[in-house]
Amino acid sequence: MTSHPAPGAPPLTVFVEGIGLLGPGLPGWTLGRQYLADELPYQSARSVLPLPMALPAAERRRAGAVVKVSLAVGQEAVEASGYPASELPSVFTSSSGDAINCHEICSALASNDRLISPTRFHNSVHNASSGYWSISTGAMAPSSVLCARDGSFAAGLLEAAAQVRLDNTGVLLVAYDTDYPEPLRSVRPLPDTFGVALVLTPLRSPNSLAQWTLAPATCLTSTAAHLMGNRELETLRAAIPAARCLPLLHSVATHGAGTVVLDYLKGLQLAVQVAPC
Repeated sequence: MTSHPAPGAPPLTVFVEGIGLLGPGLPGWTLGRQYLADELPYQSARSVLPLPMALPAAERRRAGAVVKVSLAVGQEAVEASGYPASELPSVFTSSSGDAINCHEICSALASNDRLISPTRFHNSVHNASSGYWSISTGAMAPSSVLCARDGSFAAGLLEAAAQVRLDNTGVLLVAYDTDYPEPLRSVRPLPDTFGVALVLTPLRSPNSLAQWTLAPATCLTSTAAHLMGNRELETLRAAIPAARCLPLLHSVATHGAGTVVLDYLKGLQLAVQVAPC
């Protein structure tokens, strides 16, 4: 069954107030923006995940790669926005969750000792990063956790933009993926960890970086997704689902205007109208 927007449905317009970025060769938005704008030459390198120092020591010891990357980018985006982290509703989205933790659980189940560590178990749930974010920031606002496989970033953006407009509030969007060890890597070959966070708001401010609009009649399209002009960045975009955000971040870095088309579902992409602030 095909759904159609209601007649006269208003566009979903949001303003980008803060960005967090961490991935191969991308240690944060400050340098990432320069790589995306071709102001500095980009070179891929293994992602370096900082310790989540905002967590209490016990939780810090239990934190896996998805927690480290999601907290790092979330904190960067929130600090840049100036919004209180504890008051922002959030949307967390990932194509695979904690891939390394999944590997360890499968390895234990395939061994003679099939007992699963309690830490492994509670890190296996898809909302683990959201929970650790709430612990680290004291956030009591609603948090949504999504998965749409390779279309997870676009699904998260749709959800976050809808919440911004419906509830007239700022929303934190965090998208992340981690790499599987072998043998799962052979069927899900994600090469590294990548995370991005965005603070989206309903109103423009002096700190706004960009304006993004999802028009109900045109945002779902069969037009091919935009590729990155830089070969290495395009390889990254294609390899890790969370990195499908890169064309959108490129438009922010270059103060671009027009339409950016992102990968979403098979045969269906997400068109975002972008403008600088």
